[in-house]
Amino acid sequence: MAASKCTRLTGALSRQLLDSVDSVLFDCDGVIWRGDQAIPGAPDVINSLKKNGKRVFFVTNNSTKTRQMYAEKLGKLGFDASADEVFGTAYCSAVYLKNVCKLDGKVYLIGSNAMRQELEDVGIRPVGVGPDPISGVQKDWANVPLDNEVRAVLVGFDEHFSYMKLNRALQYLCNPDCQFVGTNTDTRLPLEGGKAVPGTGCLLRAVETAAQRQAEVVGKPSNFMFECVAGQFGLDPERCLMVGDRLDTDIMLGSNCGLKTLLTLTGVSTVAEAEANQKSECPHRQKMVPDYYIESIADILPALQA
Repeated sequence: MAASKCTRLTGALSRQLLDSVDSVLFDCDGVIWRGDQAIPGAPDVINSLKKNGKRVFFVTNNSTKTRQMYAEKLGKLGFDASADEVFGTAYCSAVYLKNVCKLDGKVYLIGSNAMRQELEDVGIRPVGVGPDPISGVQKDWANVPLDNEVRAVLVGFDEHFSYMKLNRALQYLCNPDCQFVGTNTDTRLPLEGGKAVPGTGCLLRAVETAAQRQAEVVGKPSNFMFECVAGQFGLDPERCLMVGDRLDTDIMLGSNCGLKTLLTLTGVSTVAEAEANQKSECPHRQKMVPDYYIESIADILPALQA
């Protein structure tokens, strides 16, 4: 294996890396697809990995789709994948609330219908999905009606995020026994053409600021994202590879959990950013240095077919 980090992955080194792992975890957008189009060659890579006896998992911070919705998208794009191989933050948040928080009660959900579905699938009752228009004056807002069965606030991506939702979350979180969970801290969602829109991290930070509390975050780079996969499939971290396009989420997750890491350059982060982190003396930035980088995940196909 490579003697130093941030090594370009080519030829024989690709085969050596693949021989050293049993399981490969892939981020999705920017790694195996962009928008609604597969990265050229990516389906062949995933399908070849499976034919070579590797286990493949899909780990994404996107909370707007259920596992089944992701499986359907993967299938349409030519990937051999099933819902139980998908670990999105909608699903992982539900698992966290049920198994770690041992939640007994309802959840006030700032999030999507997909999150509502994943919560309901594990037996948790969510409230709050959809628009919540404001009315009245400040005194009314401070005394907004609350559901006395709510025992947690969960914040994910919510296109209907509003002042009243922020206020309602604050009122619930004034109770110190109310648990507080966020899906992820990504502040921007990159789009084609260099555009971007605000991400879940912006919404979560607003709620944290209002409530003067910090959320437990389940998404990358939180260890829980890997633990969720490893716990269900008995993975050995030393025999796992994390493949992603973001240094602050994908590569950081791999570093936090002791996985080998591979940065693809078809998404957000660049080699220059990785090298700058490598030159830094900051321990946090050092965790954002990948073991390897590659132009596109499709570049490992020859090693798989050899």
